[in-house]
Amino acid sequence: MGGRTGFDRWTAWRRPALDLLFPRACAGCGCADPEAHRWFCWDCRATVAFVQPPFCRRCGKPTPGPFDADYECHDCTHRRIRFDAARSVARDQGPPAEAVRALKYRGHTWLAPDLADWMAESARAHYGDRAIDGICAVPLHAARRRARGFNQSALLGAALARRLGLEWHGACVRRIRRTRSQTRLTAEQRASNVRGAFRARSRRWLDGRRLLLVDDVMTTGATVDACAAALKAGGAARVWGLTLVRR
Repeated sequence: MGGRTGFDRWTAWRRPALDLLFPRACAGCGCADPEAHRWFCWDCRATVAFVQPPFCRRCGKPTPGPFDADYECHDCTHRRIRFDAARSVARDQGPPAEAVRALKYRGHTWLAPDLADWMAESARAHYGDRAIDGICAVPLHAARRRARGFNQSALLGAALARRLGLEWHGACVRRIRRTRSQTRLTAEQRASNVRGAFRARSRRWLDGRRLLLVDDVMTTGATVDACAAALKAGGAARVWGLTLVRR
């Protein structure tokens, strides 16, 4: 939903004072005072490896070599895909990759607004012509969320919704089964691991909705696909994916 959150108000009023007491350092290279009210210096911003064409028109996977606009990767042509398209901001290197790890594993939640800025630019570039009704995020299982204290994808999604002026629907899908970490699994294992792990909360609310689904990292697309399948089973008409990093 619209409106300023407590985090936004806290940042607006107290961040400048804290900057005087505790000068910030760039989250990428550690240099002092990267830029007023931001966490990445201009040098680090210049090194971001944004995903550029050519890439698969369905899953957004970057691919070397010349291809036309209708190129679709092997994975997308040989499996059933439930999301309508997926795009990622940057490759898994440099400041975005480091920031995802800091956000996810070290609790650096203050990075979310800067990362959402990058995601907003990507969303406008790739989905600016789509009629999107709202934004949601891949959920964590309740036990994992309690242990971590937050859902990094939800932080990114909520911040992105504010930047794009879209409704934030953080409760429209839930994870009903705790899954293993996807990090060391093969593509087939990833798909099996998350199959049936999500469920839409309200079919009446979702009926006909067109949603932008946010996650932090995309590797094979199995998680985004399983979540999109649950949203469509719950009545969503379209589900597009957007992640910060693409491996």
